[in-house]
Amino acid sequence: MDASGVGAARLTSMLSDDDTRLLRAAIDLSWRAREAGNQPYGAVLADAQGQVLAEGVNTQVTSADCTAHAEINLVRDVSTRISRETLARCIVYASGEPCAMCAGAIYWAGIGRIVYALSIETMTALAGDAADELALHCRNVLRSGTRVTTVIGPALQAEARRVFESGPGGPNP
Repeated sequence: MDASGVGAARLTSMLSDDDTRLLRAAIDLSWRAREAGNQPYGAVLADAQGQVLAEGVNTQVTSADCTAHAEINLVRDVSTRISRETLARCIVYASGEPCAMCAGAIYWAGIGRIVYALSIETMTALAGDAADELALHCRNVLRSGTRVTTVIGPALQAEARRVFESGPGGPNP
């Protein structure tokens, strides 16, 4: 069961075709981050019709910025060029469950929905002794806000897991 009490297989079956396609796009971006020498995280912002509006990859290592998570890079890009009204109807697709910092940024940007692949527990387990994680579910962060942000995940974990297991630079090395 995931943090919401819904089994991952059941949750994945609840994804729309667009959700599946866009979550896979975020997972593909995590490969790009890994190939560049960063931790394997990717994020996509799409509108309600499934059109990609922006992409973000983790650049913590290459930018020497500990806050350069994929979702933060994405929010920095869109918050100055997309209206809050539009963002409220958008969805962030993330290869891993957004950390507390990223969940906060998504909330402050006013983005209305998150769909993620790997759970915090899975990412932490994959990192082993190198794990450096605030084990706080994004649902818990967002639940403390005054407006609703819908969260769906984990989903497509097996696909996302392959990136994390593919070698050095895994989750939070």
